Amino acid sequence: MPPARPVRRALPLLLALAPLPLAPLALAPVPAFAQASAADLVSKVDIPYSQFTLPNGLRVIVHTDRKAPVVAVSIWYDVGSKHEPKGKTGFAHLFEHLMFNGSEHAPGDYFEPMQQIGATDMNGNTWFDRTNYFQTVPTGALETALFLESDRMGYLLGGVDQAKLDNQRGVVQNEKRQGDNQPYGLVEYAQLDGLLPADHPYGHTTIGSMKDLDGATLDDVRSWFVGHYGPNNAVLVLAGDIDAKTAKRLVTKYFGAIPRGPKVAPVKVDIPALPARKDVTLKDHVATTRLYRWWAVPGLNDPEATPLAIGAHVLGGLASSRLDNQLVKGEQLAVSVTAQVQQFAQLGIFEVTADVKPGVDPAVLAKRLDEILADYIAKGPTADEVRRVAMSDVSARIGSLEQVGDSGGKAAVLGQGLLYSNDPGHYKKELAEIAAATPERVRAAMGKWLSRPVFALSVVPGERDAYAEAGNGTTAPASATAEAAPAPTTGPAPTKPFAKDVDRSQLPTVGSFANVDFPAVETTTLSNGIKVHLARRTGLPTLRLSVSFDAGKAADPKTAQGTQALTLAMLKEGTASRTSIQIAEEQERLGANISVGASLDRTTVSLYALTPNLAPSLDLLADVILHPAFDAKELERVRAGLLTAIAQERTDPRSLARRTFFPALYGPEHPYGVGSSGTGDPAVVARLTSHDLAAFHRKWLRADTAEIFAVGDITLADLTAQLESRFGPWPMTRDLPGKKDFSAAPPAARPRIILVDRPQSPQSMIYGGMILPGKGRDDITDLVAANDILGGNFLARINMDLRESKGWSYGAYSVVERNAENIAYVVVAPVQADKTGESIAALRTNITDFLGGKGITSAELERTVNGSIRELPGGYETSGTVLSQMQRDALLGRPFDYVESLATRYKAQTAPALDAAARAAINPASLFWVVVGDKAVVMPQLAKLGLPVEIAPGQPNDSGSAPAPAAHEERK
Repeated sequence: MPPARPVRRALPLLLALAPLPLAPLALAPVPAFAQASAADLVSKVDIPYSQFTLPNGLRVIVHTDRKAPVVAVSIWYDVGSKHEPKGKTGFAHLFEHLMFNGSEHAPGDYFEPMQQIGATDMNGNTWFDRTNYFQTVPTGALETALFLESDRMGYLLGGVDQAKLDNQRGVVQNEKRQGDNQPYGLVEYAQLDGLLPADHPYGHTTIGSMKDLDGATLDDVRSWFVGHYGPNNAVLVLAGDIDAKTAKRLVTKYFGAIPRGPKVAPVKVDIPALPARKDVTLKDHVATTRLYRWWAVPGLNDPEATPLAIGAHVLGGLASSRLDNQLVKGEQLAVSVTAQVQQFAQLGIFEVTADVKPGVDPAVLAKRLDEILADYIAKGPTADEVRRVAMSDVSARIGSLEQVGDSGGKAAVLGQGLLYSNDPGHYKKELAEIAAATPERVRAAMGKWLSRPVFALSVVPGERDAYAEAGNGTTAPASATAEAAPAPTTGPAPTKPFAKDVDRSQLPTVGSFANVDFPAVETTTLSNGIKVHLARRTGLPTLRLSVSFDAGKAADPKTAQGTQALTLAMLKEGTASRTSIQIAEEQERLGANISVGASLDRTTVSLYALTPNLAPSLDLLADVILHPAFDAKELERVRAGLLTAIAQERTDPRSLARRTFFPALYGPEHPYGVGSSGTGDPAVVARLTSHDLAAFHRKWLRADTAEIFAVGDITLADLTAQLESRFGPWPMTRDLPGKKDFSAAPPAARPRIILVDRPQSPQSMIYGGMILPGKGRDDITDLVAANDILGGNFLARINMDLRESKGWSYGAYSVVERNAENIAYVVVAPVQADKTGESIAALRTNITDFLGGKGITSAELERTVNGSIRELPGGYETSGTVLSQMQRDALLGRPFDYVESLATRYKAQTAPALDAAARAAINPASLFWVVVGDKAVVMPQLAKLGLPVEIAPGQPNDSGSAPAPAAHEERK
């Protein structure tokens, strides 16, 4: 399973009651009213499907969507961590990892053939109730995907041996370390320990304990597979460029001969109640105290599940939530609040959080939080709040209908419905319940379940308790232990071929592959000179639009870093005619969402809107961009939130590394020499005034630096008319716009290690890199392809070495970071603490060998070229990906049909050309390294590498100060 999506941190997509993918913002002079209500739009949320069951019990769902020549293949097994017996915690997830290490007729890594056919959105996921595997493949390669999925369903055991088990045990233990190493990373353990009995099916984490992972054996592998991975315990979903007749023929061909497995007994789950309120304090390396409140509530099929989810959303999920309005914006006791129901098949957890504002006594916030909760539970929400939740939910679901695959697309919605509720169309029932929900139903459900005793946890800054490591209290994974005491290298015997099974002696022959058909982009210009670009897509009644400004983090003043971040944070906190609460509420009524963001080169204000409500949604967008108030009172509140965010970054391993690495890479005077988040220097943020923010807005967010990009269900003429009326009068001001100064050259390469001490870290975060020659607009197609082989994907040499061979990391990679004015090579590797030095040595060896005598092989070239070409059609399935590509093309000076030319260019690539591109750009002798880890553990390791070691300041700022040499360096 790739490291991009940690399995135990994500929540199931059962009720889409979270905010839309874009963070809230927006307003206009006249109140905006929806032209379409949630009830009007419910009928538009539709995923037509057909369904059949094979004689062996495999249930199959088929959904046809011909917009792209791809098919999502999603398989759901009714087994998760709730099925694990005592002493075997974490095994469901460990087994999921083994499913990617090859089966009897497809030995080797599962990702190898999948990359060859151009699979996208590929991963696996384990949670309490299920394990699922998914990929989206070109239509011509569907049989290959079905062959591989069926082979690991029917013929896995002969492909597993002790070495694979030991390796994946080490990988999973590093996944656990990576999650545990985060601020608040130990909360899930405390949550389940405090809320549920130890023997409750949901009473332990999916990742499991180090001790139980150490104890997993090949016998466990066999019994788990035989007991849970039969076709009668699975649901297969095919969604995309396929019909039911074809699906039935192919599924029968590849899965039909697999015999039924044993019937899996249902798990009995109670919803326990605490005998009395429970208060617990947990110390952690965090920037601010966080208060938690939890109750056990019913699972998703209970009639009260939807009212509880609505209640949580009103309480702390809406941008205008009760807790937000009272504790963050009103009394200003907290800097952030949340409320949600973590919904599982047979249990739910109602969760409330509040982060204490610096300077506030946590006891004061705790008291007010409990008072507000008690009042809300007793009185319930208003009718308007319930309607706003419904509109937000329906709008979000409409937006999600573009994607057939991944973990949240249409295949997942149908599969989860059948697995959990015995109904692929269960989402319609949820929508109907949401549309029909009343304040009284919500109040009654909350009164029933939240009047029971609460579990209250406070996570406070302080030193953690001793970390429970693998093995005998060391950081060595089980794979290292196995080296000392060799275990048998063979696994279970190969499975006897099933009668009447398909020929499995070779993979199916792939069919033809279509090139990507990128939407045609039309361009026009508003009367004041702002360019507008539209890619029309008519499948859904939505529009995604970004107003892009030539600013970005590079525009942040070197003497006042954090100005842009605070300016952007204030855009959504009030205009000349609307308060922040009015802005949030109007978005929710419209089903719209406005977000702000910045890359190094561009600043964007973006809108997601339903086209029936587009006019009032554009009014909101225009008001936010043109008329921000920068109110002094709101500024103090937002300032406190940003300062807390900066403090939180300084407790997070990855953020610490990035705040140190990029200023060192580009130099403090270079516009790109800022910590990647761009949040800035806390000393600067603390002193900025409303005048400073208004001045930055005037200088950088203006008509003569703006360009508009849009994708959606609208004509160019209609969009232009609507934009002209709102943005056309925006004058090109007389004063000159801001100009970024790139005259400061990045510093000369200076190989060294910068160590950021983070005590009690079970894992070290490693960053390495160098500036490459050239600029972002240069043609670096061959260099990017070469890096794909070195470090750019799961099968790349760096990841296969540190993760799949050594088991020291959950995932390591390298990227060619491409910005308008510079290109950089960046290596990222979170590794277990006791392997920090050896990991850097291994990275240096991999890079040096790749650029020397061990260049690209013919197999690596074939895999990369095939994958790059064949994955193109699946890469632009959604409006969001199209919108991003349009903006990227404009930034780098490329035509909007650029991606359609890539297949021809990939076909012409050769190993010598890719080797030459990499060798001309990357010099392994110029790399420097940043390590965030426990100095006491890693310093002796780093001293052996032959590089100078410098100690970073304890609190690095974006503007940075020079690291100090380590003590042993001074002696040298």
